[in-house]
Amino acid sequence: MTIESTPLFGIDALALRTSCGPAWVVDSVESIPIHLRQASFAARCKDFRYYEVLDAALHEQFDFRYFVLHDEASGEWALQPLFFVDQDLLAGLPQSLRAPFNGIRKYWPGFLKMRMMMIGCAASEGELDHERPWVPLALHEVIETYRRQTRPSLILLKDFPASYRAGLSTFSSNGYQRAPSMPSARLEFDFATFEQFMMEKLSKVFRKNLRRKLRASEEGPPITMEVMNDATHLVDEIFPLYLQTFERSDFSFEKLTKEYFCLLGQRLPDRVRYFIWRREGRIIAFNLSMIHEGTLYDLDIGLDYSVALELSLYFRTWRDMIEWSLQNGLKAYQTGPLNYDPKLHLKLRLAPQDLYARHNWAVFNPFFRLAIKYLEPTRHDPVLREFPNASEL
Repeated sequence: MTIESTPLFGIDALALRTSCGPAWVVDSVESIPIHLRQASFAARCKDFRYYEVLDAALHEQFDFRYFVLHDEASGEWALQPLFFVDQDLLAGLPQSLRAPFNGIRKYWPGFLKMRMMMIGCAASEGELDHERPWVPLALHEVIETYRRQTRPSLILLKDFPASYRAGLSTFSSNGYQRAPSMPSARLEFDFATFEQFMMEKLSKVFRKNLRRKLRASEEGPPITMEVMNDATHLVDEIFPLYLQTFERSDFSFEKLTKEYFCLLGQRLPDRVRYFIWRREGRIIAFNLSMIHEGTLYDLDIGLDYSVALELSLYFRTWRDMIEWSLQNGLKAYQTGPLNYDPKLHLKLRLAPQDLYARHNWAVFNPFFRLAIKYLEPTRHDPVLREFPNASEL
């Protein structure tokens, strides 16, 4: 494959070629023809509008790029977002396991910190534009060329759901190590009411504990909930709650911004839902979700921790969202990684995700493939092993 600068529909782009046809690398969403953007990821919950929001809202954290792929045989196109980031490989380990490396980093601050090229989504699970067989083949080839030009230390396909394992076998059988990433969790609504869910799904002990927590949230001034698809006018109230929750997490990758919470509702109002909980007029919790094909996708939560524990807001907000979903005819609920203990007791099932990784230099790749088996984060979360489908990881 040769690389040269060439116009892509009147816009300069980096031109590559795969065995399927021509490919380009562009450095902004504006460089992609609008008709391709509108068609891209159309069958996914997060269509390309979501990536446009990330490009605008998180550009200070990530160096975004986009592969534009074309299959000459079928005439089809595909887009694939990617980004560069300086990443700490220890970030996925518990603090207790990171501590022994503090001494090394005192004298070598960059130890196990590498510049990475990540393929996928900076603020969610990774996906391919569509399911055509030529897409992973062309993607593998274009990455191979582009990595030699950009020379990142590591190349990683980030958080791709397990349903992609067959399609991405071209990576796992050609130099990439597949390893489990922190999974999402899912609940199918095979019940009509929340009361039925508690009686049929939960253990007697946890059901009693949950009722106690919900009663605690009902004591004192009432808590009200409203649902909207744009919370721009409330961003100064909800963003501090997001920061409170973010700062309590042991694991973090992206840090969302006010612009993100504004743009998402403005650009995807058909799919975005903001759940807002108030007490005596003051917002004490919010949840950002998206709706697609009968599933409520739980993206982000913010809680006021001056009252969150006293009022058991995690469980109160979750109960309210499930009830709202049932009332609005939804069929399932899916939430992101982490905080697995309540998800286990609430009988959610794991929705496994994978990462595919390789070192840029072939000589180091065998050692890296071995190391990633020990650095991958699921090894160090004992709660994950208790889920009935943990073997699927």
